[in-house]
Amino acid sequence: MRRPVGMALIGLGAFFLTLGPLVRFYVADKVVVAPLNRYAVTRLEARNATYFDTSTLKTRSGATLLATNTLRGDVRANNGNENVAVWDSTTNVVDTANPDKPIQIQGYRMAFDRRTSELVNCCGVNVDGDNNVRMSGYGLLFPLGHVDKVDYPFFDMTTRQLAPMRYDGEDTVQGMTAYRFVQQIPNTRTSSLDVKIPGRMLGLGKDSPPQKVDRYTQATNTVWVDPRTGIPVRHRQNIYSTVQTPDGRGRMVVAQADLTTIERDQQSLVDLADANALKITAVRGYLPFGALAAGLILLAVGGRLALTAAPGRPAAPLPPRRADGRFKTVPAAPKPTAGATAATTVTAATVAKPSAGDAASGAAPPRGPGEQDPPRRPPAPPGSYAARHR
Repeated sequence: MRRPVGMALIGLGAFFLTLGPLVRFYVADKVVVAPLNRYAVTRLEARNATYFDTSTLKTRSGATLLATNTLRGDVRANNGNENVAVWDSTTNVVDTANPDKPIQIQGYRMAFDRRTSELVNCCGVNVDGDNNVRMSGYGLLFPLGHVDKVDYPFFDMTTRQLAPMRYDGEDTVQGMTAYRFVQQIPNTRTSSLDVKIPGRMLGLGKDSPPQKVDRYTQATNTVWVDPRTGIPVRHRQNIYSTVQTPDGRGRMVVAQADLTTIERDQQSLVDLADANALKITAVRGYLPFGALAAGLILLAVGGRLALTAAPGRPAAPLPPRRADGRFKTVPAAPKPTAGATAATTVTAATVAKPSAGDAASGAAPPRGPGEQDPPRRPPAPPGSYAARHR
């Protein structure tokens, strides 16, 4: 049985040697992708913030703002293109002292390649309902599966422009080593308000008439990302927003806040990154290298069993063939006929006839062809009457 078992192990080892590269270079590319159906809620908090209350036309300072971001994946928006994921994002900013009244609501839809995380323009992408926005670079996720210490172009949804996300070092977030990236957004006009602001609030004097203003925003966005998966685990948005007249003489601060992801949501994002990192490491490392190791071991064991197996018995040689192609057989002895048997008996009797000397010596005369030896009496058992009186 050693040889059949060895050959079976050799075949199994060859299978595992083929499976290793297949998992690493084909299966991994199919598995390491962003999900189509994604749902997550992330909260950012800013203490000692300042904002303009449009209901009372007053500037409030020292407030605590809470920005709740809800992310949902739309699995049907890609029109059947499984390589593209479509996510909708909505951010609601409120004052914790009056949470029922939102200060600002911002929403956008982005579409991106599930393998590279790069934005694509399809599937109804928009920012606050504006479908004319052309997105490029990265939007939310970094490259999946591996993040380098380089700069990445990121699309800012507030200013609707592309700005580099520059590598700025390493930090520890909830016990996990993360890369820190910083994006600087210059002071940019983001919208034109439909209402006019009193001139006195813009610093133009008490007697100044209401002025038409535009809104400007500048920000410093900092992201801490898991280098193994490309998942951001912490956000910080330092926002400074103003309104000012077209000539730039009148200006008023409408928002100044330093928003940071709360610790509980940081821990949730770290747990998500750890779970995805295990899957990525399994299909890119554990499974392919384990299959290669198992294949080599099986080949070694199978080869040893096959080479050291005892040789089988040689097959019996075939008998020689005749001229017509048939095998030769040993001829059986011929059966004697009746006449031949009688002649043979007579001849044997004649040859066995005793001579005169034999008769004189007292030997028994030879028997004829039809005579038989008289039956012999079996020997008496020892100790019996017949044995004692013989």
